[in-house]
Amino acid sequence: NTPMIDITFFGHNSFLIKSDVSIFIDPFITPNPKAKEININEIIADFILITHGHMDHIADVDKILQHNDAKIIAIVEVAGWLAAQGHTRLHGLNFGGTYHFSNRTSAKFVQAVHSSSMPDGTYGGQPGSYIFKTQGKTIFIAGDTALHSDLKLFGALNSIDLAILPIGGNYTMDVEDAVHAAKFLGCEKVIGCHYNTFPEITIDHQSAIELFNSHKLDLMLLTIGEKISI
Repeated sequence: NTPMIDITFFGHNSFLIKSDVSIFIDPFITPNPKAKEININEIIADFILITHGHMDHIADVDKILQHNDAKIIAIVEVAGWLAAQGHTRLHGLNFGGTYHFSNRTSAKFVQAVHSSSMPDGTYGGQPGSYIFKTQGKTIFIAGDTALHSDLKLFGALNSIDLAILPIGGNYTMDVEDAVHAAKFLGCEKVIGCHYNTFPEITIDHQSAIELFNSHKLDLMLLTIGEKISI
């Protein structure tokens, strides 16, 4: 019996992945009106994993840390900026680096195609994705990225069980490009994110799901607060 991995969607690119440890990804809840039903004070996390420095991926780091003694994992520049804000429990990675949360759970930082800066405009290093391994499963956490050919490399070198991909377009890949990304990754199961938060990234849910289905792919569009187990 492989232990369950619970994934809860908190809107935009915010997820909580709970296996042997609890890891919160890209906290952005209180500034998101679509997530107003979520009580951020109830979120329990051992770690915060950040894909890049944009405000809509780190806005609630402080709020999560008000009631959690969580360690932050991010690219070195984001970690350095957070250290300058007074944070002390940090680990900085760069591309190709792997962080081990436990002996069963790790995340490798790999390249993405996007931009990155901190909320105050300072340099935020480069955006990235994570190849996340836990309990014998591999989850690709894209963060914000356009379609790019290195996704084929990640698919060739890993057996990916689930991909969390942005699908809203405008700032990231859109639904059509996410279909290609899933194929590059060799992954049939996709959770969509980074859509409907802002007017510029509104999508048609039904046509998105149908497009994925037509390519024999499964697109899950979770409601905010919804949890799935794999």
